Amino acid sequence: MTSGTVDGIFYELHGGPVAGRDVVLLSSGLGGSGAFWAPQMRALTQRWPVVTYDHRGTGRSVRALPPGPYSVDDMAQDMVKVMDALGLAKAHVVGHAAGGNAGLALALSHPDRLGKLVVVNGWSRPDPHIQRCFDTRIHLLNDSGPEAYVHAQPIFLYPADWISRNHDRLMAEEAHHVAGFPPCEVMLARINALLAFDIDARLEDIPHRILISASADDMLVPMRCSQRLAARLPNAAFQQVAWGGHGFTVTDPETFNEGLVAFLEGA
Repeated sequence: MTSGTVDGIFYELHGGPVAGRDVVLLSSGLGGSGAFWAPQMRALTQRWPVVTYDHRGTGRSVRALPPGPYSVDDMAQDMVKVMDALGLAKAHVVGHAAGGNAGLALALSHPDRLGKLVVVNGWSRPDPHIQRCFDTRIHLLNDSGPEAYVHAQPIFLYPADWISRNHDRLMAEEAHHVAGFPPCEVMLARINALLAFDIDARLEDIPHRILISASADDMLVPMRCSQRLAARLPNAAFQQVAWGGHGFTVTDPETFNEGLVAFLEGA
């Protein structure tokens, strides 16, 4: 594994070298940490070089955003910077929620830099339920602080029975997440960028092969958002799992990984 920083963005390359090979770039959701993809790393690095990175403002990357309004297009541009730093002409992108939306934005702004795209529990336009969930998280953050925000996170991410079975694990992780929490203004700007994201009128302009992967019991992003993406994108496949919540890449990685590898290999 090698690591580096470009324009304040921390990244890691696993399973290199990259010359002459397909490369998979993983982009996380709102939390932004590349460590989110730990359940996928073994399945992917056995086959391809894999790039992870911490979104700007999160993790080991610079803990600030550039001045002015922050957007999902800015998240896509940071992917380009990471690819440039590694000398990658293009990469397959796998993105969860915010990362998947950034992958869609990349397909529109830099189509030549994208191979295949996997969007996990993403969306193409604002949705009333997503707005309600994010409004709740904003109030938690503003009124009660990062500790309350982090403590509530599993409710949005995981099925209730999984939360019960993994209580000790979640409590052990909580202190780590609080200690590494981004500045509140950064998290609020990231949430507002996601709420403003709307490429619904441009979906037909994206020709790339795309896997839309979603869980039927996602508490944060309604299934209809993924169904809309799959129906409107010209070259999309749809993977639906029955259980696992918004974070089913964590709760049921075997099911997700099987579909992910099959898609990237061409099935």
